[in-house]
Amino acid sequence: MQDIPSHIQETVSLRHGGPMPCLGLGVFRIPDGEAVQNAVTWALEAGYRHLDTAAAYRNERGVGQAVRESGLRREELFVTTKLWNEDHGYDRALRAFDRSLERLGLEGVDLYLVHWPVEGARLETWKALERLLEEGRTRAIGVSNYMVHHLDELLASCHVPPAVNQVELHPFNWRSRQELVTFCRERDIVVEAYSPLTKAKRLQEPVLQELARSHGRTPAQILIRYCLEKGTVPLPKSGDRERIQENARVFDFRLSPEEVERLDALDEGYASSWDPTSAP
Repeated sequence: MQDIPSHIQETVSLRHGGPMPCLGLGVFRIPDGEAVQNAVTWALEAGYRHLDTAAAYRNERGVGQAVRESGLRREELFVTTKLWNEDHGYDRALRAFDRSLERLGLEGVDLYLVHWPVEGARLETWKALERLLEEGRTRAIGVSNYMVHHLDELLASCHVPPAVNQVELHPFNWRSRQELVTFCRERDIVVEAYSPLTKAKRLQEPVLQELARSHGRTPAQILIRYCLEKGTVPLPKSGDRERIQENARVFDFRLSPEEVERLDALDEGYASSWDPTSAP
């Protein structure tokens, strides 16, 4: 594995679990096998050290194989996976975690997330994650798609608060999610931004195009940089080698406060896929 610029490895500190790289590769809907193995290999070559998968993505095996064959020490990498909806409940969650580890071929993960706040069982599920943390099988635990009311419920009953909340974030919903982001920051919960590129659905936005031209960048790089400026951890997804490399080149420029405000003004409460704001 080639030497990479140190700035690509910038990290953010978690309340438990140590440092987490502040840029990660998302692998949602990248097919298992060669496709996802290539994506992970290219990302590691480009400097990524943070990989985000999930049981629901059905590509944990390929991710794990690429990690094992990378030549990198396990402690150099930050691997996240997630518990899917059908596996909520204390015992079911523990079994689901075991299956994820078997597919990954790893002894443990760095972050294990509840993928969705399934009503009724999510508090028992969290107890299982606390046990996994206590046993050292994951370095950190967290949630995904949790809104303020979900976090309020969890914080009122948990022994270990979540270290991370992963939600969809980009300029097209930032102001709509500002209350949630502020809530997390005040409680030392790091916010990860999934779908920061809006699944490529909004890359032609004129303001985005203008800023990209101004900086000599791509719209995707502007969106990733925006999430970094906001203090979140973006997880851009790509299975294309050039785009993976491009998405990593976001640490050598900044957006001005005025440019960030222009992007903020694009907010329309937009969700590129599912929207958890109405989840009970």
